[in-house]
Amino acid sequence: MEKKTILVVDDDKNICELLDLYLANANFSLLFAHDGSSALSMQKEHHIDLILLDVMLPVINGWEVCKIIRRTNPVPIIMLTARDLLEDKIQGFDLGADDYIVKPFEPKEVVARIKARLRGRAEPVESAGILQAAGIVVDINKYEVYLEDRLIDLKPKEVQLLYFLLMNKNIVFSREQLLDKVWNYDFMVDTRTVDVHIKRLREKLGDSGPSLHLRTLRGVGYKLEVR
Repeated sequence: MEKKTILVVDDDKNICELLDLYLANANFSLLFAHDGSSALSMQKEHHIDLILLDVMLPVINGWEVCKIIRRTNPVPIIMLTARDLLEDKIQGFDLGADDYIVKPFEPKEVVARIKARLRGRAEPVESAGILQAAGIVVDINKYEVYLEDRLIDLKPKEVQLLYFLLMNKNIVFSREQLLDKVWNYDFMVDTRTVDVHIKRLREKLGDSGPSLHLRTLRGVGYKLEVR
């Protein structure tokens, strides 16, 4: 099987050496960039399967790097940072990050999250990959969502979450189940990740009428009601 290529973007050489050891042992091919500008150049010049991206970087910070990459490239991005406030996580998700790991981290957990993210990306979608209901069209192949023929600007993970809920409409899922099914995590992760993405979906979809409702069941989870 061909090795997956991980781009590690961090200006801390000790962290790079640590990740090099664990990721190489996990059979990944590695590229390294130590500032934001180099990271942007490398993701254009090489085929990258996933990016580990620090926030506090020289030249161009990680937030801006993530934002720029997301304009043209759906490659999975996992933020690595010492900033652990909920507001920071929300900012990362808003810019298009797929995951958020706080320093200091356990290297084995980083490896596990990378494998989960790559597994999720490799899973085949339905033959057409297009779902339609109540005026919404989700094309998972193009990562495009239309509401009443109007293109909605959603981040890749928001598209995946909406696609999954629409594919399983009127079924209730707990936060843990959504982390497993959409994020492909079978270990403990902050369930607020789901809450943030649900909140963003509601804001971006707006009032879609009585035939479509993203409903919260307190103490249980979420479901997409389609009538």
